[in-house]
Amino acid sequence: MRGQALALPRIGLTTSVVRAQWGPWDQSAVVIPSAYLDVVAQAGGLPVLLAPIVPGDVQVAAAMAVAGLDGLVLAGGPDIGPTTYGDAPHPETDAPDPARDAWELALLQAALAADQPVLAVCRGVQLMNVACGGTLHQHLPEVLGAATHRAMPGSYSTVPMVVVPGSRLHAIVGEAPVGWCHHHQAIDRLGDGLRVSARAADGTIEGVELDGSRFALGVQWHPEAAADERLFAALVAAAGWSR
Repeated sequence: MRGQALALPRIGLTTSVVRAQWGPWDQSAVVIPSAYLDVVAQAGGLPVLLAPIVPGDVQVAAAMAVAGLDGLVLAGGPDIGPTTYGDAPHPETDAPDPARDAWELALLQAALAADQPVLAVCRGVQLMNVACGGTLHQHLPEVLGAATHRAMPGSYSTVPMVVVPGSRLHAIVGEAPVGWCHHHQAIDRLGDGLRVSARAADGTIEGVELDGSRFALGVQWHPEAAADERLFAALVAAAGWSR
């Protein structure tokens, strides 16, 4: 059993540092929905948490972290700071978290440089787009005229997707998955080297893939929340092969 555990592909999961309560405690904590850990483990990977608490040079720390991993998941979370993509903040945009933004951008860059498998979820796909020079719609309801992708805070909206035939995403989830969405931002100008692999019926970009990479794709919806292992299983399979 010990040898089997050591053979599991190590999958890094990005996290937030937020104020949290448990038992008698109310203090700063590293937080990620446990659904991410569950689907990675069920897919055969070993979840490794990557907190944005980094001593020294963030680029060096990210390279060291990625060197100890076999795959990377950029998890969902708060909005990316608009200054990261050269925009002024919208009134509806979350307060920025520069430490998390810098850490995750550095992790992504290190993973792509090593051609390590990457799966980007919700905030993660937005970060992938920004890393490639793209921009974001900061408040999607103003673009669409409705809060279709986040009808109520703290709950998911089910959104039908149309996936591009022949894409890697199509091979994993088929042509018409229903995504569990909770986002008020989305990709605006597409980043360099990215291809759109899925859209919602309203035209919102819901999936992208990076040209020239062995496995680097992102979705705007939350497969982990729906306990949908397929994308995570594909990531773990690619991570195991690379190892």
